[in-house]
Amino acid sequence: MPPLAERLRPTSLDDYIGQAHLVGPGAVLRNSIESGKLPSMILWGPPGVGKTTLASIISHQLKRPFYTLSAISSGVKDVRETIEKAQGQKFFSAANPILFIDEIHRFNKSQQDSLLGAVEKGIVTLIGATTENPSFEVISALLSRCQVYVLKHLEKQELIHIVNNALQKDEYLHELDIEVAEYEALLLFSGGDARKLLNVLELVTNPAKKGERFTITNAMVEDAIQTNLAIYDKTGEMHYDIASAFIKSMRGSDPNAAVYWLARMIEGGEDVEFIARRMIILASEDIGLANPNALLMTMTCWDACRAVGFPEARIILSQCAVYLATSPKSNSTYLAIGQAQELVRQTGNLSVPLHIRNAPTKLMKDLDYGKGYQYAHDFSLNFVEQEFLPKEVQGKRLFEPGQNPSEERLRQWLRERWKEKYGY
Repeated sequence: MPPLAERLRPTSLDDYIGQAHLVGPGAVLRNSIESGKLPSMILWGPPGVGKTTLASIISHQLKRPFYTLSAISSGVKDVRETIEKAQGQKFFSAANPILFIDEIHRFNKSQQDSLLGAVEKGIVTLIGATTENPSFEVISALLSRCQVYVLKHLEKQELIHIVNNALQKDEYLHELDIEVAEYEALLLFSGGDARKLLNVLELVTNPAKKGERFTITNAMVEDAIQTNLAIYDKTGEMHYDIASAFIKSMRGSDPNAAVYWLARMIEGGEDVEFIARRMIILASEDIGLANPNALLMTMTCWDACRAVGFPEARIILSQCAVYLATSPKSNSTYLAIGQAQELVRQTGNLSVPLHIRNAPTKLMKDLDYGKGYQYAHDFSLNFVEQEFLPKEVQGKRLFEPGQNPSEERLRQWLRERWKEKYGY
């Protein structure tokens, strides 16, 4: 018997759960499907939110030939052979066959290049699925020919609906007398992943028998999946949990835990660039000005890992992870840009003060562009007090130095120059 997740895979948009912003009534992707004017696209989202299912539904609803490739097991030869088959099925004004590529981010440049011609000429309509940011993982030439649709984690009520739907509609489960007394553990271990949720539900309900009441509780769920928690699945199941533990261990300044979770990712076959990218982000988000060299270290780590690859890259990753874990921490610049963006959203496009506008023409100078600007290098210590913010937000403080030696020096430097404005 197929797994529960496969038995319950929806075949129409009306049965599809979640992603209302894309496929709900009047939503952009639903409109494209219903009009038959389907662009090539990249479906970007976490595991288990319905990327593969959505591609299948699109093909079924539009009655188009559907070809599928997995980036894990397919090479350039497979891509070209599939495109040739698709081309052989395209007659006169018939709609393009759909080529679905799961985990397209795992295709290298040459594999992605082999898709370009077919997409450009309309031989196929490409639907790629990825859990990684396509801006990093999909070549620009291919990305520019695709619409990118972002799929979100399923909400609590959507996950509960999936559980109840399974108990009512599955050919096997609906014959059993199953009651869900507590949903919390089911939802906790699913992490917003519908496939994982159904896998857990199937595991938990295996002991259920016809004619006997079977009640699902949190304790029962925890006991049933206890032995599965150590599994690392880079294609889904524990991927984001392990990566989160790795980041939080470095943020929490625990080098032992950092190298442990790093080892879990390496042993699980994680991509070296995925790990290095996470450390680059952490270097600015969680260390920042407390140790500016952290960003340089992570960029050097990125370059070195790409140069040598595994297995030696594990040593470089370990060095970098321990360095980040033992660095002083600050999120002051992370908070500053967040507050600045929120201020921009609240105040809109405020005018640039005249004295700091660019004045490349005589007309602009006549209009007082740049008038009154004071060139800092003409003054002592290369500093002169003047206003740089729009008048509507003058006095708004966005950057607050962190509590660490490096930023305490910055605090003093700002206080000496700006007095009350940066008095802190």
